[in-house]
Amino acid sequence: MYIEKAILFGLLGLVPTVLLVPLIRRKALARSGTEAARLFHQTHTTTVPRFGGLALAISLVVVAVVALALQDDAGFTPGRVLLGVASMAMFLVGFWDDCRPLGARRKLAAQILVSLLVYAAGSQISSFKNPFSGEVYSLGYWGILATVFWLVALTNLINLIDGIDGLAAGVGLMMMLLLTYASIGSGSFPMCLSAGLAGALLGFLYFNFPPARIYLGDGGAYLIGFMIGILTIENSQKGTVAAMLIAPLFALALPIADVVLAILRRGLKGMPIFRPDKNHLHHRLLATGFTHTQAVLIFYGISLVFLLMSLGVLWSQGRWLPILFGFLCLTFIISARAFEFSRAWFSLGRVLGNSLEMRNESQYALALSRWLELEADRCDSLDALWNEFGFMLRKLEFARVRLISTGGERIWQNPLQSAHGGERHHQVHQIRAGETMTLEFTAHAELLESRLFDHLAEIAAEAWHKAVVRLQPPPAPISHSAIPSAKPGIVPSVPSAATVAEKRMSG
Repeated sequence: MYIEKAILFGLLGLVPTVLLVPLIRRKALARSGTEAARLFHQTHTTTVPRFGGLALAISLVVVAVVALALQDDAGFTPGRVLLGVASMAMFLVGFWDDCRPLGARRKLAAQILVSLLVYAAGSQISSFKNPFSGEVYSLGYWGILATVFWLVALTNLINLIDGIDGLAAGVGLMMMLLLTYASIGSGSFPMCLSAGLAGALLGFLYFNFPPARIYLGDGGAYLIGFMIGILTIENSQKGTVAAMLIAPLFALALPIADVVLAILRRGLKGMPIFRPDKNHLHHRLLATGFTHTQAVLIFYGISLVFLLMSLGVLWSQGRWLPILFGFLCLTFIISARAFEFSRAWFSLGRVLGNSLEMRNESQYALALSRWLELEADRCDSLDALWNEFGFMLRKLEFARVRLISTGGERIWQNPLQSAHGGERHHQVHQIRAGETMTLEFTAHAELLESRLFDHLAEIAAEAWHKAVVRLQPPPAPISHSAIPSAKPGIVPSVPSAATVAEKRMSG
């Protein structure tokens, strides 16, 4: 009976999603086909709309309305209506950010307000049951903080791992299947929602699996993470509190580890915590030679192992927790060794040892990055912006930077290091901002150590990308007539505009 009901609601979520995604994709491409190219950390080379979460939201509304209509015991209770309103409000926060960036602080404030609405609706973490002794502890007013933290953390967790095709949607699907299983037996409203969202995610993955034709966007990622948070709280109120709150932590162990490492990495480097980068675990897999499909399948496999462990937590009502935690740690160690994740994990020790220097350099580079972005408003061509970019490059002590675009190439060389020899570092960044551009950075190993060079090169490349996007009117390709002799070893002198910019900054 319950399994048939779960399958029915799964289909009810799947069908609208499959029908809506192609329509949303066509509308989004027709309205604005260049947004994906404006994201520096995007791994795609083609335009991909970011509004896939809209299909999930509509499908979830359909599922919720049908589920409420079929409930004989409760129906449209005020609490359930508020939960539905809160879910759509969290989706709208992310969807608004997809359309027009809100900023990290505004998004966080909105997420907290929506989470407080959930608490007011009666979906709360008000107690905690010790799985070993069976003793229940009342949280009192701390329950407000626990509820808000749980919902906000899971909402942002799914969004932060949404950096590779199919990853966030696939992890979300596994979580919805877990929550559907946890709800079977009660025939409850949460089971209908989790089954419906599982079906919607399955349909969405058809379009989101590598190579993706549409993205979740912040709206879709927020909706998935927020629903995971709400449904775990709802299920914990009907069973063992500890088991229902701990089980998702096992299932999401890999994303949690990735996000924790990202926060530590950015904090130690002096970078904004919510600033995206290309050092997530899935980026590491791509850098080692795996394709997008192979990388996401590897993450699916590891996440599936953790999902089975979370089922063990539910089956044992938390009593197997020490044993399963040991298996969890062992799986992490084996995965780190097999896929070279350990290079990213254990490098935190080296980052910690030089964190003060790294933080100072990061703050200086970010200030220059912001200056270049503002300077783009005063430039009338890409050539003029390139001249200003030379000032930033010299301040960061690069030796040579080469720009390759559809219109040709331009080479900048630091005049203060022209006679400097020895070993050099090299790094290449490809960006898309109206056209595909390649930036090749070079620095002397004696002046910039490898780790700092990589870090500053990424900041500089992102700064150039943002400045080009901001340049108004749209930049024209660099003309061949503006390029000096292409013979090896012949490079142009530092443009006079860079000197003017330096005087303006120092003065």
